[in-house]
Amino acid sequence: MLPDLKNLKLTETAMVESPKVNCAHTIFWNSFMVSSVASRFSPLGQSSRWLLPFLTAAALLFGLANQAQAQADPFPETPSTDPAQDPTLQDPSNNQDLRPLAQGVLSIQGGNQLMSEANSAVSAQNYDLAVTKLQQARQVFNQLSNFYQDLGGSFAGIDTRISEVQRKQAFETAQMRDEATYQLALVHRAQNKPELAVPLLVQIVRSQNPTRDLGKKAYQQLFELGFVDAPYPRQDEPAAGSN
Repeated sequence: MLPDLKNLKLTETAMVESPKVNCAHTIFWNSFMVSSVASRFSPLGQSSRWLLPFLTAAALLFGLANQAQAQADPFPETPSTDPAQDPTLQDPSNNQDLRPLAQGVLSIQGGNQLMSEANSAVSAQNYDLAVTKLQQARQVFNQLSNFYQDLGGSFAGIDTRISEVQRKQAFETAQMRDEATYQLALVHRAQNKPELAVPLLVQIVRSQNPTRDLGKKAYQQLFELGFVDAPYPRQDEPAAGSN
């Protein structure tokens, strides 16, 4: 007669929480089932009991093999996305900035792209296209400078770090705007349209200050065009701010 199986049944929770109990249960259950089947269905009946030691040993080995496989990797790990463990997530150069404005027109990259296209147009002597591209670049850099300046003022007294970063970006984009303006004035000179170049050059002198390199170059252009009579710096004295 078969023993009461109710006393041998383990709950699923117990097997999950205790691998050793699960292993013992598996080995015992395999041994019991193999022995019971051999005794009940063997054509030799009780005379087949001499096979039980071999069958029990086979069941034990089978149970141990199952436990080893289960313990080898019970919970497979998924690939880590922790930036501290993945160098590609730490190095910005390995990942392209996919934010909407990072590569858009209203960005430093967008303004630089317009400047590059303008230079190509000048090389091809396509001055009309160069003027269009430079005007667009000038507008982009001017808007960026104003926006960064506004943000820097908004964070003044609230977050010094953010305020300084925004003011620095405002200064850098203003410099880019003046560079685009200067190139635009030169193209107008190449088109023999000095009347269009003069207002741009005056803006540069006011923005850059005559003592800075770009301000000096803009004033020199005004002198060459005949808009001003006095050269700067004067030949008989050093420029202001120089040692």
